[in-house]
Amino acid sequence: MGNPMAVPAPPPPEVDDPPPPSRLQKVSLRNRVTWLAAMCVAGAVALVSVGAFVTVRDSLYQQLDESLTERAVEAAEGPLVRTADLQQVPVAFFVATNFKINVLSADGTVFGPEERPPMSVLELSVAKGEAQRSLRTDKASNSRVVAVPTRNAALVMSTSLQPTQRTLAQLSVVLVVMGGAGILLAAAAGTAVARAGLRPVQRLTAAAERVALTGDLRPIPVSGDDELARLTTSFNGMLSALAESQERQRRLVADAGHELRTPLTSLRTNLELLLAAARPDAPTLSEQDRQEMFSDVQAQVEELSALVGDLVELAREDTPQAVHESVDLVEVVERALSRARRRAPRTEFDVHLNRWVMMGDATALERAVLNLLDNAAKWSPDGVHVRVDLRPEEGTGLAALEVADGGPGIAEGDRPHVFERFYRSSHARTLPGSGLGLSIVKQVAERHGGSVLAAQAPEGGALLRMTLPGDSQQNEQQ
Repeated sequence: MGNPMAVPAPPPPEVDDPPPPSRLQKVSLRNRVTWLAAMCVAGAVALVSVGAFVTVRDSLYQQLDESLTERAVEAAEGPLVRTADLQQVPVAFFVATNFKINVLSADGTVFGPEERPPMSVLELSVAKGEAQRSLRTDKASNSRVVAVPTRNAALVMSTSLQPTQRTLAQLSVVLVVMGGAGILLAAAAGTAVARAGLRPVQRLTAAAERVALTGDLRPIPVSGDDELARLTTSFNGMLSALAESQERQRRLVADAGHELRTPLTSLRTNLELLLAAARPDAPTLSEQDRQEMFSDVQAQVEELSALVGDLVELAREDTPQAVHESVDLVEVVERALSRARRRAPRTEFDVHLNRWVMMGDATALERAVLNLLDNAAKWSPDGVHVRVDLRPEEGTGLAALEVADGGPGIAEGDRPHVFERFYRSSHARTLPGSGLGLSIVKQVAERHGGSVLAAQAPEGGALLRMTLPGDSQQNEQQ
């Protein structure tokens, strides 16, 4: 059998480019607010204007029809209609008030003044008795025509629509002018509101651009208590956190450089001496001097390794991390004690532990406890016990882990600083260590909502105390 043909792997999916910004997105936010306000007002003005115009128009036409019909009925039923030629009807009165009047008989004969209203089949049907009344608009003469029955005929009366149409035209002009003025006023108000409302956003934009260009982290002035003021306050908080982070990084780099300089200088000196001694024309080093140099190099390398490890751990603790694991602090302390005993076999630990369960990072907590134990073992002379107590504090929701050694203790002036990075008292500068162990303890405790304290132990040595929140009954309930 032949080898099966290899099926080529499908090509990776192409990542679509983001769509180009629309024409609206290219317009500034201030202009968009202005246009939005103007369009909203324009829509409202248009609706109100159309509604007002239609209402007034219908009302005027209704009044015109009622008035025309009422006059026609009065003329048709009045006692003055005696003859078909309307000789006894005061026609001059109607003519003077812009009305035209005639009588239309059933056979189509028209009686009345020469200036007649327009006639149609609707008026003739009223004259014949086929319809009770007719009312229509005659477009040719631009008039309104009504016909009512009277004595086997129809009285036809009409009036011009020009006065009504003139009133509606004037009303439309007024509505258009007022609506246009309202739209312009809304646009101006929208521009003013947009400028005033977006001024904090402009300050935030300018501050962000300033930070990007210059790295200046000065806070922005806050005025008011609205949403934009809260946004500015949050932005200032971000700037403060960023400035604090930069300051911590600067101090860490400066302190790390200072601490690294001494072992690196010593290591470089010893290596240069060993390289110089290896030259053919150089004086020969004794075996004892050579072993001392190698031992010194090894010690410096170990010190550098410990310092780098502490720096990595410290940088990891600086990173915000979610704490959501249930941790039995007794187990954490016991694991740290097991490691401390292997590191300091001559040190005896007097341990008293009470149950305490908390939410936290077990690895970080174990590292912090181990640093406390290593510090106590380093300062305790041989044969002196290190006391380790873990007990709840009544009514506080906190547990205190105390590590007391039998060494010379910590001077009162050094106690507030022992948890700072790279801080080492004058008595500790000759001893191995990086000065970062206790600062890691402080950061772990604070990240878990606790605190640290340095004091004098009843035994005479140093007492380092770490408090952590939790619950002594949580493990039993589970």
